[in-house]
Amino acid sequence: MSGEARSGGPSWFQRYLLPGLAFKALVIGGGYATGREIAEFFLPSGPWGGLAAIALATLLFSAGCALTFLFALTTRSLEYQSFFKALLGRGWVAWEITYILFVILILAVYGAAAGEIGVALFAAPNLVGTFLLMAGIVLAVMYGNKSVERLFEWVSYLLYGVYALFFVLAFSSFGGRIVDAFSAPSHSGGWPLSGATYFSYNIIGAIVVLPVVRHLTSRRDAIIAGAICGPLAMLPALLFFTAAVAFYPEIMDATLPSDFLLQRLGSPLFHYLFQLMVFSALLESGASAVHAFNERVDQAWKRRHGAPLGPARRTVLTLVLLVLCMFLASAVGLVDLIGSGYRGLAFILLAIYVLPLATIGLVRILKKSNLGDNDGLQAS
Repeated sequence: MSGEARSGGPSWFQRYLLPGLAFKALVIGGGYATGREIAEFFLPSGPWGGLAAIALATLLFSAGCALTFLFALTTRSLEYQSFFKALLGRGWVAWEITYILFVILILAVYGAAAGEIGVALFAAPNLVGTFLLMAGIVLAVMYGNKSVERLFEWVSYLLYGVYALFFVLAFSSFGGRIVDAFSAPSHSGGWPLSGATYFSYNIIGAIVVLPVVRHLTSRRDAIIAGAICGPLAMLPALLFFTAAVAFYPEIMDATLPSDFLLQRLGSPLFHYLFQLMVFSALLESGASAVHAFNERVDQAWKRRHGAPLGPARRTVLTLVLLVLCMFLASAVGLVDLIGSGYRGLAFILLAIYVLPLATIGLVRILKKSNLGDNDGLQAS
């Protein structure tokens, strides 16, 4: 399904769904998959306020991704350095620094979350889950775009299926509590800021997935693919949030809200399946972030040496990056990483990405009105 179309061009899956599935991988990542981000950003606004924040984040993601893909198409930018050179000129260095900080932060979060999963399921030492995640990321990014895209596709089947089953089981187990939570009066303020903040730091995923938007062939493709990104990323959040309100507000204090709910479902088999899905989400999200970094280095290597990095160099680069980043998690807890680090990142991204894209980038897109259906990224 994800292969090239019979005519030799990209398939509908590659043009419309693949960018959204890749974007979903970055958004769902460590804090979302474990439920920690849901508790941090959406539950504080109460059941109805949280739903409003999720809806706002979904709309903003769709708009932000569509605009990002359009600008990438207009400037023929397939990795983040060329994108920000086109958008910020000499200011692209600010993005380079920000992205390095972002990778350090999220890989530390993912390493911590993988360790927590190992402890919760098998009472294994924290490092076991972290090492398994590192090994999976290395294998996933070793061969570049094709192996990473295949990972996005197959993990997506598992992820959406498990979230759907989770919602069904939760509603059958404590559906009455969910209904009561939405019926009871509760605080609903602050949801616009929560939804906008969540969007602000997660929209970086639209930049990270630039290597997979090479299949776009027209402005129409960019708009459709971008619009789909929001729902693909936030549907699992909606399902999880709906289940979580059954235990609002006490669930907000849980380090792993997903484990909190799974314990109350009382299904050991599904508990293992859900945690396998969370680990898979960490894997595809980590692989996506590392792959974007590798593609950036690959382009620089090609300019200097006239040849791509190759699997061996990609493996070494990945291992160095993972070792430097993931073991930061041993010094800082998962809750603190998400609660403090991500909020600071949101303001930086607004200043050097979202606002310039919505102004300078939009003007450039509108000026290039003669971009036709044959001017996609396939030729680049």
